[in-house]
Amino acid sequence: MELTGTILQGESFEPVEGRVVVEDGEIAAVEETAVDSDDVILPAFVNAHTHIGDSIAKEAGGGLTLEELVAPPDGLKHRLLRQADREELVEGMARSIDFMESTGTGAFVEFREGGVEGVEIIEDALAGSPVEAVVLGRETIEAMEASDGFGASGANDADFARERSATAEAGKIFGIHAGEVDASDINPALDLDPDFLVHMVHAEDLHLDRVADSETPVVVCPRSNAVTDVGLPPLSDLQERTTVALGTDNVMTNSPSMFREMAFAAKLFDVTAEEVLRMATINGASVGDLNCGVVEAGREARLLVLDGDSDNLAGAQDLVRAVVRRAGASDVKRVVLPGKA
Repeated sequence: MELTGTILQGESFEPVEGRVVVEDGEIAAVEETAVDSDDVILPAFVNAHTHIGDSIAKEAGGGLTLEELVAPPDGLKHRLLRQADREELVEGMARSIDFMESTGTGAFVEFREGGVEGVEIIEDALAGSPVEAVVLGRETIEAMEASDGFGASGANDADFARERSATAEAGKIFGIHAGEVDASDINPALDLDPDFLVHMVHAEDLHLDRVADSETPVVVCPRSNAVTDVGLPPLSDLQERTTVALGTDNVMTNSPSMFREMAFAAKLFDVTAEEVLRMATINGASVGDLNCGVVEAGREARLLVLDGDSDNLAGAQDLVRAVVRRAGASDVKRVVLPGKA
């Protein structure tokens, strides 16, 4: 397979005219050459933090606090998940996965509620989908063993030392929420030596220094933080110290659209378009230990093709900036994923 057009190449997303050669689900070559195509070729997005189980409850709980919405075990989300039947949960998650694919997401990192059964439910939802899911089980060590790792709620909810130790012994990924409501759970979360942290809205200088010293990646979810009114992460400070990736968090409160997340972040924070696109691609792949997120030979061919002659992108003087701040689902021409027909 050959894709031709303007390629946002490498980790700097330098626009070059040429072709991407795909063989057996892998990028075999990126060739700079004159082509007759308006297409824009870039990495498919990696959504580095999702909770798609609550796809059955979009916009439920308006006006509730974060704790009332999602705190385990009896936040509204958890009550609704317990009340829903398996078929409803599978269908809701499958629709969110299809939506992510249609809007350019090639992989996502999921914190999956419900123990082993929750892991099995998302496996059913993923059946037949070419989208890659890094599923982090929750609540039990058995859920970690049945999935790609453990996704902890927060260090104020439980100790998680046993779960962290078991995850490390299994050689799997351990992620944990921290600093979403306040700073009290950040140091205990860092004490667990996690593979990544989520949110860090209330990170202070001490925490930022610890993040830098430990080189712990952070996933930020600014639209979610705005909806739940907990504040906004110190994005520039985090970027100066570590790898920062972008996630959409709960489907209950936000659509899992990386286009929307990128545009929100780009317009709200003092960051460049290249930095935001990196957060939505290669940095998310790093968090999920995935071999994608950048257009270069040897990477998995998880690619997004946009119509460069669309109303949003035609006439763009800065193509990366236009993709980040303007593009959306209507501009998607093709999503190329390994195993996709």
